[in-house]
This record gives sequence, structure tokens and C-alpha cells, in this order.
Amino acid sequence: MLSIDQIKRDKQTMEHKPTARDNQDESSTTDGFHVVIDALKANGIDTIFGLVGIPITDLARLAQAQGLRFIGFRHEQQAANAAAIAGFITQKPGIALTVSAPGFLNGLVALANATVNCFPMILISGSSEREIVDLQQGDYEEMDQLNIARPFAKASFRVNHIEDIGIGFARAIRAAASGRPGGVYLDLPAKLLAQTMPAAAARRSIVRVIDPAPRQWPATDAVDRALDLLRSAQRPLIVLGKGAAYAQADAAIRELIEQTGMPYLPMSMAKGLLPDSHPQSAAAARSYVLAQADTVLLIGARLNWLLSHGKGATWGAADKQWAEKRFIQIDIAATEIDSNVPIDAPLVGDIGSCVQALMQAMAGKVPRGNEAWLAAVGEKKSKNIEKMAQALDADPSPMNFHSALRAIRDVMRAHPDIYFVNEGANTLDYARSIVDMAKPRKRLDSGTWGVMGIGMGYAIGAAVVSGHGVVAVEGDSAFGFSGMEIETICRYQLPITTVIFNNNGVYRGTDLNLSGGSDVAPTVFVKGARYDKIIEAFGGVGKHVTTPDALAAAIEDGIQSRKPTLINAVIDEKAGTESGRLTNLNPQSSAKKP
Repeated sequence: MLSIDQIKRDKQTMEHKPTARDNQDESSTTDGFHVVIDALKANGIDTIFGLVGIPITDLARLAQAQGLRFIGFRHEQQAANAAAIAGFITQKPGIALTVSAPGFLNGLVALANATVNCFPMILISGSSEREIVDLQQGDYEEMDQLNIARPFAKASFRVNHIEDIGIGFARAIRAAASGRPGGVYLDLPAKLLAQTMPAAAARRSIVRVIDPAPRQWPATDAVDRALDLLRSAQRPLIVLGKGAAYAQADAAIRELIEQTGMPYLPMSMAKGLLPDSHPQSAAAARSYVLAQADTVLLIGARLNWLLSHGKGATWGAADKQWAEKRFIQIDIAATEIDSNVPIDAPLVGDIGSCVQALMQAMAGKVPRGNEAWLAAVGEKKSKNIEKMAQALDADPSPMNFHSALRAIRDVMRAHPDIYFVNEGANTLDYARSIVDMAKPRKRLDSGTWGVMGIGMGYAIGAAVVSGHGVVAVEGDSAFGFSGMEIETICRYQLPITTVIFNNNGVYRGTDLNLSGGSDVAPTVFVKGARYDKIIEAFGGVGKHVTTPDALAAAIEDGIQSRKPTLINAVIDEKAGTESGRLTNLNPQSSAKKP
């Protein structure tokens, strides 16, 4: 184990120019700890999210001593969530560091979530000795982590020898960032970190990854095919997925949409690619445009459950059949094409290149939707916006989801650079359609997998890598998955304002125990809980509010102060609905509800 004195000497060495290490001869040695850190630094990685313990505590200490930022969490799942969302925001793999076995397993949910959501991140875990694990001889926290991780990661690697650390990190970085991004597992056995080798040879073994996500231009005939479909469309629709946001091809996407004049529908994490107030946004007429469009251009969006798999009544088809629509799909992975319905014009390549190729091929002959279609979409939007306005203008006491989110919407409009993290059932569903986004990659939510518990990890990750403030709006149930990270937020004095919609339970707080027993119903929490007191215990600012005006003022104070703030927002316990808008996925009992 490294001593504190050794770490201090390493830091002093690092701060001198030229460094002493540059002058070392072949007889000088280094160890696995140093080579791991050198591999990270060589690839521009400056932050590690993690939780220390055997065998990686000294790795975290030394990384911090050598200039990397280490953000320590209370649970590995949130450290890995932070790394994943950092990858989404920056396009550079986020790094999560965990201990072996239980710590590794805690990070595994976030690794799987990153893979499903296509976020580049690397989960690095210490592990037990291979010889003992392979013979199942009962080592400390013995577990075959590499094989356990494989089904949940885009790729998994183990480094057994110090001279392979450089290439191991290079492979992990390229796997995480290239093609369709995803989560990668990197296994570092304990004895690897203590191995030594000549310092000069170690420096030569480090690999700096060149162009980890190279551009992939689509085939010319594929572009022509897609353009022919767009030109013949009468009711075209563009669907933007979070892949379009991740691509950071914002200007090209906006040019395509505005030059064609086509209506577009942003999925939740694509909101803000163009401002939600944009006249071509069809978000307020979602059901109408999905059912009525005859040609759909998918940009970084997959026809998964969030889009009803491209089938059924959502798309204007009877039962579960394919609709009579033509699909153009832009995707980096050819294997995604035809995953649910036939794709008439696949465009395989990175989003920026594909959109640019379409624009170049148009050469002044820009396809546009007919005026009747655009007018119909506009009329439907106006009716739905008017209907929503009536719900938002109401001022019930206690607050409901609409009135509370109206207050949040108004504050967020004044702060377009603030990140908005959102999770829950009703809290998430209503916020998608009420809280506007004006800039890209500012809305961070449960995404493709729909998993709860991402809230505090995403908020911390966004605040750390961006330096911007964060507003995290959480259902009281969703907050429970990661609530202890409030201490992490206070420890690092991060500018995060957390709003908890407190309606006393999962979905709502009114359910009763059907047996008549003394235990509360499975969905009910402590009545009148004061979540604001949690952050006060760690030195943060707690606020308890019961009205929209008070909620807006409390959020504004949190943003302006940049102090860790938690707001307990009391919501009518009768306001929620079972499973939010996913009732169709939740089997309902025939038992009569009270």
C-alpha cells in the first residue's frame, strides 16, 4: 500500500517541469497504480466518480494527488450513473471506480443502463485473484466479475499484466465511444496494481486513442433513396431521439428541419435541440402526428417501447400490425434497422454526416410537407395547448402536478443554461410535456430503460463536468433510490437544487391495506415527511413549500445562491395515477381498489 509520504512525493514530482520521471533511466521502476493514472491522463480524462475500499483506495488517493478530480459517492450505482451522464454530455467516456464484488454489483445496474441508453462510460472495478476465483477457493469477495458484466456491457476487458494497462484502457475507451456508444467494464485484479516495471518502458506502453469515434459517411445510393421518399411524402414527420442530442450536430439538424419546414417530434432527452417553442415542434400534437404521418424520418431515435415499436394504434394501424407508413432511419448501427418494422430507407452512419449528406444531396431542391398537413398539425397543437393551459392555470390547494410544474416551468424559462434532471412516475410524465427546454442536452431523465434511481447521480455528474447549476425534480419514491447522495452534494458544495414532489407515496398516498391490518399499503410512505430536514443535517439549505409561488421562489433562491438546496414540495396525495402513463404495462388485479 502507498504511504501518504509517497503520495506527497509523487505530487511534488508531478508539479515540477520537467518532471523527475522524464529523466528516469531504465533502472527506475513504476507500479500499476501510476500506469493506470498515466493511461487516464494521456486520454484527457480528468475526473473519476467512485467509492473507495479494497483494493482501490490508494488508486483514488494517488489519482487525486496527481491532479485528477475524484468525486466520492455514498453508493456505487450513483457514481456510475454520474459517469454515464458525464459521457452523454461530453462524448468522452465517464469513469466510475468501484471495489470488488458487492461494489461491482452495485455499479452494474448503472453500467447496464448506460449500455441501453448508449452513454459512453467505463466501469472500473478491483477484483480478487484470478487463480483463486477460477478454482472457487473462497477468496475475499470472490466473484467472476468479467463474465458477470458481459451481458450488461458493450464490451468487457480484464488487464492481468502491468505492461498491458495502456492497451487495455485504449480498448475500453474506443469500445465505449465508437459506433453506438455504451458501457464498458474494465477489470483490474488487485495484484495488477502492485506489479512493477521499468518506468521508461511503462511510458512507452501508454496508448493515446486517436479518433475514438470516427465519422461514418452514408452510402450515396442510401442518401438518394431517403431523399426520394421525403420528396414524395405528403405528411412527413421528423422524430428526434437522444442520439441526435448526443451527436452534437445541432446546427445541421436545425438547418434540415427549418429548410424542409417539416414538423418534428423530440423525444424527451432530445428536447431543446430546437427550442420547444419552435413553430415546427409537434410535441403538443404527439399522438396526432404519429398516427397521421405517412413518412417518418428517425434521427437518433429507435422504434422501441417509447414509440410503441412503430406499430399499432399509436401509428394509426389496427391492432398490433404495421402501419402504412414509410420509415427513413438514421442510425450508426446497421443492426438497429428493421428491428421492429421494415425500414424503407436506412441511412447508416453518424448523425452529423448523414444529415449533412442529405442537405448536400438536396442541392436547392428541398422537399416540403404540403400546406394542408402543416395547417392540420398547427390546429391540433393549438387545441392541445389551450387545453393544457386550463390545467396549468388552475390553482388548487394543496398543489397538484400541473400547478407545481407550472411554477418550475416559469423558473426554468428564465434559466435556459440550467440542467433539468427528472425522474418519477407522474413527476416524469407530466414534466415532459410541461417544462420547456431551450437548449440541447439540458434535459436528463430515465431514458430508454425507464429506470428509476438516476436522479442524484445524474445531477452530480452534470454539475461536476459542466460547472452549471442543476435543478433535479424528483418524485418522492424516485428520490429514495439515491437520496443519501444529498450528503455528496453538500460535501462538494455543488450548485444543485433538488425538488421533491411529496405526495406521501408511490403514485399517490391514499391506498389502503386491503387486509384491514395495521401495516400501511405497499405504495404508502410516512405522511407529512419533511425531506428538507435531510439536507439541513449536512449543512445544506432546506425549504418546505405548499404553494406554486413559494416553490418558484425557493427554486430561484437555490439557483441564485448556487448552494446545495432541497425543497420539500407538498403535493395533493390524491393527484397521482397508477404507474403514471405506463398503466398498460402494469398488470391490474381484479381486486376492487378502495
